Amino acid sequence: MRALLQRVTSGSVSVDGKVIGETGAGLVILACAMQGDTEENVAAIAKKIVNLRIFKDDDARMNRSLLDTGGGALIISQFTLAADTSRGNRPGFSAAAAPDEGEKLYDLLCETIAGYGVNVGKGQFGGDMQVSLVNDGPVTIWVEK
Repeated sequence: MRALLQRVTSGSVSVDGKVIGETGAGLVILACAMQGDTEENVAAIAKKIVNLRIFKDDDARMNRSLLDTGGGALIISQFTLAADTSRGNRPGFSAAAAPDEGEKLYDLLCETIAGYGVNVGKGQFGGDMQVSLVNDGPVTIWVEK
């Protein structure tokens, strides 16, 4: 599984002009299930995400985790993280999990992170979404498990 984490002061996702998910301070997580991913991949990346020390401590050093801060997470499925741009100018997405499996693993990621006590907002799997966020730092980190 691949995820792009953005530390934010706020974030929201809309479909057809209606906000369907949001978070305050915390993370906007763009997530992609890859072919061959399992529930173990989801558990591992969820654990990494909630424990990654990318939030400021009292000395303004990145030394606190999402769990330490009590921040929220907005998790959005994004199969384009599987893009292969090695040939030509049109990306290929064949490394992404099939849609039914991708949705199952996406939902499991949301449930797993929520299981750590994190308030989770969600996007719409496969939906045409508009994402708004205020990146804090900016801090943007790639995670893969």
